[in-house]
Amino acid sequence: MQFSSSSGRMSPLELRASVALAGIFALRMLGLFLILPVFAIHAAHLKGGDDQTLVGIALGTYGLTQALLQIPFGMASDRLGRKPVIVFGLLLFAAGSFFAATTDDMWLTIIGRSLQGAGAISSAVAAFAADLTREEHRTKAMGMIGASIGLVFALSMVLAPALYQSVGMSGIFSLTGILALAAIWVVISVVPPQPPVVAVAPGDKPGLVSVLRNPELLRLNFGIFALHIVLMAIFVIIPLALVRVGGLPISEHWKVYLPAVLVSFALMMPGIRLMEKKGWMKLVFLGCIGAMALIQVGFWLGMAHFYLLVFLLFGFFAVFNILEAALPSLISRFAPPAAKGTAIGVYNTTQTLGLFVGGIAGGWLAQNFGESAVFVFGFAIIALWGLGAVFMAVPQAVSGRRLVLDAVPDPVALRAQLLALAGVRDAIVSVEEGVAYLTVNPDVWDERAALNAVKGASAGVS
Repeated sequence: MQFSSSSGRMSPLELRASVALAGIFALRMLGLFLILPVFAIHAAHLKGGDDQTLVGIALGTYGLTQALLQIPFGMASDRLGRKPVIVFGLLLFAAGSFFAATTDDMWLTIIGRSLQGAGAISSAVAAFAADLTREEHRTKAMGMIGASIGLVFALSMVLAPALYQSVGMSGIFSLTGILALAAIWVVISVVPPQPPVVAVAPGDKPGLVSVLRNPELLRLNFGIFALHIVLMAIFVIIPLALVRVGGLPISEHWKVYLPAVLVSFALMMPGIRLMEKKGWMKLVFLGCIGAMALIQVGFWLGMAHFYLLVFLLFGFFAVFNILEAALPSLISRFAPPAAKGTAIGVYNTTQTLGLFVGGIAGGWLAQNFGESAVFVFGFAIIALWGLGAVFMAVPQAVSGRRLVLDAVPDPVALRAQLLALAGVRDAIVSVEEGVAYLTVNPDVWDERAALNAVKGASAGVS
């Protein structure tokens, strides 16, 4: 019995779980994103839709209810199981979609959007992905989820104008409800069962207070908050600017959005490789924050020039996707092993709160101070993020170890023993595979002590 280096590949169970959970995100986010590029223009046909502040509230209120409920949904999934909570959240999202489809009043639309946001399943889905994947593959799983979101964003930019012209906003809202119901089928029929709850190591007591006091997590949470403020705020302005400055009808906006998103994916992978393989995590991360701040300045000064606006959108999506992929990866590295679910809940809360604040701020600033104020505000909040990120720590290097068990011991007791060992970052005991997976600090961990722990836990098991 001895430890070996973990394979660089996901197991079939990990791959199935990652693809299925990414599919759930994709179906839900497609319904959300289909609204984004056309709602500001459609608002003129709603009662009360001539107030840009209300337009911003309608776009951003989804983020408010998400922010309020991410942590409760995450905690409920710990106690009741991931699948029941995810299904319940998708039902709420579908109900809000069908409600919004029936109204032509801005305030009632805001209620429907709030109900959509009440289906706050992001933390439960991310925690489910963490349950079913080893830490060495967790970033890949989160990356697959992130890529699915980016792909459906690009798809929505193509489909939304055509759908809006053919079925109207009511039809789009109805479609979002149908997609949520389809996601429920994926949860029930495709996603693997949730593994049994494994006890944490002695003395390892996760809690909201410990996560909120972690300075590295605070920096990262503020980062996703700022990033999504900027995303939502600029989309109060960008669709109208493409029509006004470029004379580009809404049905052709996809000709800008789709190439921008696809190019951003091509640029994202080299950026991630520099972060992960070359050890340039902090350098690339800070560079992207700086680039995002400069892009806000570019929008501010160049909104009257169509081709400059398009170029800046390309840059925005490229930088946005790199940061969007890096942030959850860093959260998973800095979070205590026994508090990952809590950390993910807080992260998703600040993310969706950013959507709400961005929509409100973008609409209010545009209404009262003009479009330029939106981009000045964007620059200020990104610059503030950059000042805090300068002091971020570099994540500790880890590696994976795999041990085939001669006999499968009590997984709860074995994991507790393994987590108590010096240098062990995380441990997963798979009864189904008869394997223990460890994530370790290779400079500190003691392989002999780990083997003795396994032998001791296996004593008496036939």
